[in-house]
This record gives sequence, C-alpha cells and structure tokens, in this order.
Amino acid sequence: MGSQDSSSTLASQPESEHDEGGSTPRHKAVVVRWHSFQRGSARPDSYLFRTGERGRGTAQGSRPMASLSCGQLLVLRKLALLKLTAFMERYCPTHRTGWNWELPKFIRKIKTPDYKDKTVFGVPLLLSLQRNGQALPKCIQAALRWLRVNSLDQVGLFRKSGVRSRIQKLKLMTEMQGETISFEGQQAYDVADMVKQYFRELPEALLTNKLSETFIAIFQHVPNNLRAEAVQCVLLLLPDEHREALQTLLEFLCQVSARSAANQMTASNLAVCLAPSVFHLHHPPSSSSSSRSSSASPRRRKTVGVPDQRELGENRAAHDCLLYLIKEHKDLFMVSEETLAQCHFNYMEESIPVALEELGAEFQQDWRGYLYACTTALLKEAREKSRGWVNMPCTTDQQVEMAYKKVGDGHPLRLWRVSTEVEAPPQELLQRVLRERHVWDYSLLKWRIVARLDSQVEVFQYVCASMAPLPAKDFCVLRSWRTDLPKGACVIVETSVEHPDGPVMLSGVRGIVLASRYLIEPCGSGKSRIMHLSRVDTKGRTPEWYNKSYGHICALYLTRIRGSFKHNTEGPESKV
Repeated sequence: MGSQDSSSTLASQPESEHDEGGSTPRHKAVVVRWHSFQRGSARPDSYLFRTGERGRGTAQGSRPMASLSCGQLLVLRKLALLKLTAFMERYCPTHRTGWNWELPKFIRKIKTPDYKDKTVFGVPLLLSLQRNGQALPKCIQAALRWLRVNSLDQVGLFRKSGVRSRIQKLKLMTEMQGETISFEGQQAYDVADMVKQYFRELPEALLTNKLSETFIAIFQHVPNNLRAEAVQCVLLLLPDEHREALQTLLEFLCQVSARSAANQMTASNLAVCLAPSVFHLHHPPSSSSSSRSSSASPRRRKTVGVPDQRELGENRAAHDCLLYLIKEHKDLFMVSEETLAQCHFNYMEESIPVALEELGAEFQQDWRGYLYACTTALLKEAREKSRGWVNMPCTTDQQVEMAYKKVGDGHPLRLWRVSTEVEAPPQELLQRVLRERHVWDYSLLKWRIVARLDSQVEVFQYVCASMAPLPAKDFCVLRSWRTDLPKGACVIVETSVEHPDGPVMLSGVRGIVLASRYLIEPCGSGKSRIMHLSRVDTKGRTPEWYNKSYGHICALYLTRIRGSFKHNTEGPESKV
C-alpha cells in the first residue's frame, strides 16, 4: 500500500499530463514538483494554532478559520451551503430564499466599472486587495488604530456626526496620501464618520449585496438556538476579503463597546449606527432626497411617513444581526471540532508539509535529490514554454507579465507565474530576494535561518503580518540557490518543510509554500529578467481568493523589487 500511496501523491507527475492544453504526457523521468505532501502526514494541534486564538468559551479542538488550508475551507464552504440551504428551506418563506443562485454566475452579470481614478473610497475590497495585498486600505486600518488609541472614551463615537467639510478633507487626504496619512490633530467624530462612510460607499456591501438578505432572513425566521450555526455558515460563504474586513471591524467595535461606561456606545447602539453601512438593505424608493446629512447612507433611503412593516422588520433584523456579530465574533470565526470531523479531509486538503528528512523519500531520494529535480524542472519550464499557461492582465503594473496554470495534481491551488525586467545584474537581484525581503515585503515581521545544510542550502523561517486581528503568517521553508548556471543565470527553489527547530513564531499560523521558484537571467545592459513561479497557501482563504488575487500580490512583490533598484540608480549625473 505504501508504494501505491506515494505514486498517488506525486506532485511530481509530469504537469503536462494534467494541463488543460491536452499535450502529450512526457516521459516519466521528467519530474515536476509543485507540492511535497504525503499521505499519513500529521502534526500536533499546538502546531496549527495557539491556545490564545480560541474565543472565550470555545470548545477544545475548535480551529480558527484563519488557520485552515484552502482545501479545508473549500470543503467547509460546501458543507455550509448544504446546512444553510436546509435552514432557509425549513424556516424562511419561499419568496425570501432564492437558493438556486450560483456565486460565479452572479458575479459575471456585473459590469466592472473603471476605478483608475479612485484609491480608497468607492473601491471594492477585492481591488484594494489586488493593489495592496490586504482587503482594507492601509489608511482605513490606520484610522481604526488611531481611534482605538485616542478616541474610545469619546461620548457618542459613531453616533455623533462629524463636520461635513472636515470629513471631505479627510477623504481627500486618504485618497492622496494613502498609507502615509497621519490622523494626529484630527477630531474623533470626523475620523469615525469617515470610516463609516468608507464602508457605506463600498460598491459591494461589507456583508455583500446577496448575503445581506440571508443574514437578515436568519434573524427574522431562524430559531434562536440555530442562529449561531446559520450565521457561521453565511460567514464561510462570504468572499474571503469581505470576511477578513468584517472580522477587523467587529474586533474594533467590540473594543468600543467595552468602554461603553465612558462613551455610552453599547454594542446595541453601535449596531444602530453602523448596520446601514455594512448591510445592503432593500427599502422603498425615496420620494424625497433633499435632506441628507453627511452621514446619511445611500443604502438607507429616507421615506416619507410611517415606514411599512417589511422595512421595520428588515431594520430590526439587521440591527439584531450586527449586535450578535459584535458580541459573538470571537466564537463565530472558530470552527468546531464536530464540524471539522464531518468534513473527512484528505491529505491534500490538510496540506501538511513533510519533515526535512522525509523530503523526496517517495522517489527514493533525499532533500538534495528533491531540490535538484525542482531546479531541473524549473529550467525546463522556462526553456520549453510549456502549454497550459493562461495569461492574465496585470492591472496594477503593465511591466509585469502574469499567468497561471491549473496543475491538476489534486490540490485546488493554481500555479502562478510573474516576470519583469529589473535594472540590476542577476547576483544583486539574487541577494535582494534571499537576504533583503524587508525591502519588497512590507508585511515582514521577523526572519531567521533555522539551519544551514550546505553553502547554498538552508532552512529559512519568516513571519508576515496580517490585517489585525488576524494571526501572522509563519513560513518554514527549505531553500536552495545556484549561481553557476549558463550565461550567469541564478535560481532559487523553496518549499515548505517541518523542522524541530522551526516552531511557529509570534502566535501565528503556519502558511504553506507548496512551490516557490525564481529564475533570474541577464538580459543585457546590466539588467536582468526575473521570473517567479509561486503556489502558496497563506491559510484562512479559499481557492477563489487565490484565483482572483494571488497573482496580483506576486506581481506587487516584483514591482517593489524592481522599484528598489530604480531608486538606487537615480541620483546626480556623474561628471565626465
């Protein structure tokens, strides 16, 4: 059985056997490895998450959503849709369900507007993610941090309106200054109103236009004892960037309500003020739009006379839902042991890296043979321009070429390829990637060399920050590099491994580098062309997140690498 298992885990089968291009399978001697998982791999729970991440009163054995692999979340989403459909069909009136929709079809119907002239307000969370690597713009995160430090005791925070002219000035500042903005000297009510307007002006509501109706229906029709499970199902169905932004907002609102003795803003009061900004509410058209304050919501149209029963019921359910989310958010973003047990994850969905000494064992090799095969496959990939790659426009940087390939090895993640030219020779570029990650990865918190195995092989560990309160992402990789290739080219090969001296740092979650390969080739005049192949599970995101965003994030890193050398080359002209 052992030999059968190892053959079925071949990350390593010729990729062309699985490519959509339908090319003829190559010879079995050609080994292309885009992951290193094996059946039977296991590790203790303490390695997956820290106890401090559990919510108050959460049962032992539950897991944060942020610690789950993309394969696990894909299975959980399917289970959540089944459970939610059962809840809706049993308890909701038929005219309020509509469970025949499919998310991809729903998205394709929307004509994408042009957001070139916008950077913060009115920009979808997905586009902010593609541009900056995180769902919420850095300036909005900075505003939340500033309010947390300076304004939690302000009476009526989010209830009292700011001054319209000052709010407009703040919005212009965020658009112009971005993450460099400082809120020192600003008024708390202005900053809070600006944050509220940011969420209100999202083209797709924070709880999404489609799922807002579902959240509201749960609090109108589903019995109290089933609401926790129903709400968690909807949270799993949210796009990942919306779920992460929601978790950030809820954590902040919970901190505001914890100081309600001083600021008079209980969780219920906050829900009244913010529900129209995070839900997509279906109200009757307004017969009068003249008297709108600076904080009036486009999604909450004013009505003349007494609101009808449907509107009152919708408003009440939205309030109750947001109140529940604020109070219970720590537990709602945890997945119970019972739910996890229902999923029966396979080894690919678990995505557990092998120990260093086991790497390559299924091919009767050690880690040296594994790395050599990866390097050979990378050079072959670059030389032959194999079929199966689908080019994608890189909207954030036209100088970066971007493409993906469906590997077809049983793992849902695509392999991404990004490339660009850089004004630096290969050896300098190699050092920038290997030893100067802080220059191009602004989220880097900590790094260290766990073990040196050779002059050009090491076990390397690094930790990257996430948007608060999400845990940091910790990676432990075996990496090697070569500088002795023809024509002065350089190669870097990385893959995740387990190492006894590389435990998870900074209370993070262990992300998985299925494959990371850099090929750096000289292209004349002191320039190089860098190509990066990447397949990484950062944890806590579904395959949909990677399909829409990960290539752009890889491209963003190359843009910063290229920019770091351009900055160094600019200066006064030398005298001749």
